[in-house]
Amino acid sequence: MFNSPLEQFQILPLFSFGVNLFDFSITNAMVTTCIGLGFFLFIFYSLFSYGFTSFPTRWQLVLENLYVNTAGLIWDSVGPAGQKYFPFVFVIFSFILISNLSGLVPYSFTVTSHLIQTMVLALTVFIGVIIICGSTHGFHMLSLFLPGGTSMALAFLLVPIEIVSYIFKPLSLAVRLFANMMAGHTLLKVIAGFGWAMMGSGGLLLVAHIVPLGVLVILFGLELAVALIQAYVFTILSCIYINDAIVLH
Repeated sequence: MFNSPLEQFQILPLFSFGVNLFDFSITNAMVTTCIGLGFFLFIFYSLFSYGFTSFPTRWQLVLENLYVNTAGLIWDSVGPAGQKYFPFVFVIFSFILISNLSGLVPYSFTVTSHLIQTMVLALTVFIGVIIICGSTHGFHMLSLFLPGGTSMALAFLLVPIEIVSYIFKPLSLAVRLFANMMAGHTLLKVIAGFGWAMMGSGGLLLVAHIVPLGVLVILFGLELAVALIQAYVFTILSCIYINDAIVLH
């Protein structure tokens, strides 16, 4: 597994500790997540401690743009009724964005490259959507599974299809993020390993290894764009699901 491009996705215990059947080990995934969240909280703490200025600093501009873009997503997808869910959406978007970007740092760990992590995020959104829909519409939320004007003959066919498609929403949300991050990082590792092997071979290959390194730089820029886009896609789909829960589409 040393030369495998999938080696980077291994969850390794840095400090093993367990009680009976419970494992409380500190892993590389936990450390990377804590560092990313700690960095984000440190920026917020620094800004609120020293106050926002009329001439914003770089970090203040970053956070203001993050705030405005998230609020704009909710306004465009949900409308005024969705503004009260801004803190939830903002935290989801910030966490995914930090996780995706921190995974691009060499020798770090990409938390969102694991399906279990993205599934937890997707189920959090899905459970929240169900709670919103149930508290807003009560038992009338079941009309989600039966489109208006449907005859009873078609209801026996459409209701199971609608239920299955509704259940698969969090799965598609989780797999989309997981697959994109894992595929991109795997491709980067393959190209980097190919260039390293050419450099170690010597001769003409030592000179030719510049080609895969140039491709690696381009792919890194592409992966950076994917990290930003996937955080945006996850957030906007979450906003759409919240809007569906409110208006029963």
